[in-house]
Amino acid sequence: MISRIPAFLKMSLLSTALLAGGYVCAAPSAEGIVVYNAQHEGLTKAWVEGFSKETGIKVTLRNGDDSEMGNQLVQEGKASPADVFLTENSPAMVLVDKAGLFAPLAPSTLSQVGSAYRPAHGNWTAIAARSTVFVYNKDTLKASDLPASLLDLAKPEWKGRWAASPGGADFQAIVAAVLQLKGEAATLDWLKAMKANATIYRGNSAVLKAVNAGQVEGGVIYHYYSYVDQAKTGENSKDTALHYFKHKDPGAFVSISGAGVLASSKHPEEAQAFVTYITGQQGQAVLTHGKSFEYAVGEGAASQSTLVPLAQLDAPVVDASTLDNRKAVALMTQAGLL
Repeated sequence: MISRIPAFLKMSLLSTALLAGGYVCAAPSAEGIVVYNAQHEGLTKAWVEGFSKETGIKVTLRNGDDSEMGNQLVQEGKASPADVFLTENSPAMVLVDKAGLFAPLAPSTLSQVGSAYRPAHGNWTAIAARSTVFVYNKDTLKASDLPASLLDLAKPEWKGRWAASPGGADFQAIVAAVLQLKGEAATLDWLKAMKANATIYRGNSAVLKAVNAGQVEGGVIYHYYSYVDQAKTGENSKDTALHYFKHKDPGAFVSISGAGVLASSKHPEEAQAFVTYITGQQGQAVLTHGKSFEYAVGEGAASQSTLVPLAQLDAPVVDASTLDNRKAVALMTQAGLL
């Protein structure tokens, strides 16, 4: 594992050559690299600051959400000014990859990430992960009454009792995982039941707040929304707890955030070095010690000690490189959720 970008890299700032399986490149261009960023701005800003301090390479961020930026890259094609694409969830990476817009990542970069968290083809890699959870109000719902499966929320007894935010990339990634695990017919049936049973909010933070206020008994979100709120004032999560479905249930789906280098990048060595930095010890340490509360995915990298360890989530095996977000969105639209 590359623990840090070596000192000579700062001096020569990356001379074009493969050295010990890793990218080392020549003096960077004055304009640096452009990153299309769909990850949380605070997390990416921390990565950028560390990378620029280490290498002297300037990084310009253009922020948006997964679907917006993924579709923009496909529309721009080879004319895109982007050098790197970062996402919160993997379906947007799949969209860009299927359009043939990524360059293969350096072997040294791929070796820094566990094989379970990156596609075998090596065109992009995971940089962080988040777990699906059922957040519930401790005053209105007993732990003994929690759903055993995400699919149980389709049952009549859950009508009007739970919430979600189907309009965002987070929930759509969860639906894409259900689609891969259970097939089209079962997924559509579940979505139609969700239309009848769930209260719809805009954003996972709104779901968390509604559950905390007792407006609904529970909701489907990613784990870190609660952790982030707890690390601040806890005002939107103090009366809630998190239920992890485990047992390889679709509700235990672990979504990965991705990074890829555009094949059209005008600064490929610098772009490769940026992804190498994020997946290396220094980049993953931002997850260990920062305030994003997302899981680290680097080999040997530790996540925040307060998180339920990844190994204990008992997540289902999902091939992130084949998650079909377009089909998931089509099914959600058919069910009347979008």
